[in-house]
Amino acid sequence: LLFLLCRRVIWEEERESEMRNKVNSLLKRGLKVVGDGMLLNIIQSELRHEISNPRFLGVETGKLGGFKLDWDSPGNRDVVLRRRFDSGEEVVVSALLQQEPIDDADDIAFPRGAVAKVCISKPSLSSVLQFDCRVLETGRGSSDFEIERAFYIRSLCGSSPNGGEFFSTLDPRLQDALKQYLTSKGIREGLTNYILCHLNKKEQEQYVNWLHKLESTVSHSLKP
Repeated sequence: LLFLLCRRVIWEEERESEMRNKVNSLLKRGLKVVGDGMLLNIIQSELRHEISNPRFLGVETGKLGGFKLDWDSPGNRDVVLRRRFDSGEEVVVSALLQQEPIDDADDIAFPRGAVAKVCISKPSLSSVLQFDCRVLETGRGSSDFEIERAFYIRSLCGSSPNGGEFFSTLDPRLQDALKQYLTSKGIREGLTNYILCHLNKKEQEQYVNWLHKLESTVSHSLKP
């Protein structure tokens, strides 16, 4: 249930991906000349560029620490990580790349940051703490997270689970204490580095796979 909650609450709305923007760009460049094969040339040029210029060689890949990869479907843009403590306490992190690329990306390795939700449950309680976070690269090889909102969810099974957002009303010292609380649960730089690296690589691989499929489709359509 905690896994389903974390994915459902985070990504209920469909998000426009960077791949769709690249699709539109390619089609605009080649749509009017598809009859003479120029679109195929554009696609193949883009594909060669992506393959010959791997973006993430030598970057800090991070580490899972005590977390395990719980969900990582090739067809989806999100990833879910889970950690269980001996006490029965459970921490689930669901993360997704931000839609918009970072404007000033000259001094960083990854073109996109990530948004994540951290859900924490205890075996003796039906309630859940949910933190909406932003994961950002602070420099090459380093990253951090910021809590943007926090919720107390009374029950995973209730019809209206959200007990209200409370983080923004807290004293800054309490906000800092909550960040330290998440750090104590394993939300550290190694994990945030892993999230950024894994999701950016995943998006790149999905784009290259899509280009291969588009190349095959256009090649087939040009056959007499």
